[in-house]
Amino acid sequence: MPKDYTDVVSYLGRPGSYAANVLKIALPRDDIRVRIDGIDLPTTFGFTGWIAMTVGAEGNDVLMGDLVLREEEVNPVMSALLKNDLDVTALHNHFFYEEPRLFFMHVYGMGKAIELAKAIKPALDIMGTLPVKGVHSVTLSGSRINAGTFDTAALDAIVGTKGSQLDGGVYKYVVGRPDLDIQDMDATINARMGLSSWASLFGSDDDAVIAGDIAMVADEVTFVMKALRSHNIEVVAVHNHMTGTTPMIYFLHYWGEGKAADLAKGFKAAIDATGKD
Repeated sequence: MPKDYTDVVSYLGRPGSYAANVLKIALPRDDIRVRIDGIDLPTTFGFTGWIAMTVGAEGNDVLMGDLVLREEEVNPVMSALLKNDLDVTALHNHFFYEEPRLFFMHVYGMGKAIELAKAIKPALDIMGTLPVKGVHSVTLSGSRINAGTFDTAALDAIVGTKGSQLDGGVYKYVVGRPDLDIQDMDATINARMGLSSWASLFGSDDDAVIAGDIAMVADEVTFVMKALRSHNIEVVAVHNHMTGTTPMIYFLHYWGEGKAADLAKGFKAAIDATGKD
């Protein structure tokens, strides 16, 4: 890891990883217990934010990130980002039926790595510190689906790539878009900078849930929707995460419940609807 990035990790006090020329720091919201449609889900299912940096033009770094926020955190965090000259490039939901409601804020900046770290730290320091507003009740009755086991070899064969076993019983796929040459201020925007499709599975082979995100260019959006709906997977949101890229990248979030193999087939169909000439 370059010294600029070890300095960032030290300043923010959070562990980071370095690969593909990108520093990535995970921001798990372990302080929030999340239930979706009566199912208690671990943080690894989709409630971990992140920030990433990579070198761009004139030795400056490009920062991108995705912050997982409760409703009462959204505007204080936004103000902290804007006050420190960082851009908020998107604000939206990733889920239906969740308790408490969560929002995802995408952030962008450019400058020297340590200066970007100093700019984003006040926003990170707000997260998890504010009093909860409104009614955020999470029913204490048992979860409809609990962590079980998957035939991961069978799922990998369906998806066509190997997934990763995460804490809490989550099995996750991340599929990049190497067919897209996306640059931002001379920085390559790759999977570690947020240009990827992913799927998280939780439960067991017979009773599972899936959620994730498909990265698309404009003429792929309808085909991805058709692929997911034909597999009875719900489309939750379609939006941008980043601004100013050419081509414009859209992201589709989805949610489904059923047999793990059927859900994996739905994810595979959505992936196959992208990257075609």
